[in-house]
Amino acid sequence: MTDDVANLVLEQLRHIRRGQDEIRLDIADVKSRINAVEGALGQVQASLGHVQTQIAVQNGRLDRIEDRLARVERRLDLAPA
Repeated sequence: MTDDVANLVLEQLRHIRRGQDEIRLDIADVKSRINAVEGALGQVQASLGHVQTQIAVQNGRLDRIEDRLARVERRLDLAPA
């Protein structure tokens, strides 16, 4: 009877260990996927920064064009002074 109980306990412990091994593999997979997502997010943030820089450059150009247009309109008396 004691041997049966010991075997049953060992069988349950082996089952638990197999479950832990599966969980360990799943966690390793999740970690690698999170690393990939973090890398992609970093690339998106870098691209967004580049886009924001380009928008700022375009806004500066547009401001200069508006100033030049206003000067032309004033010189040609097309706009109120």
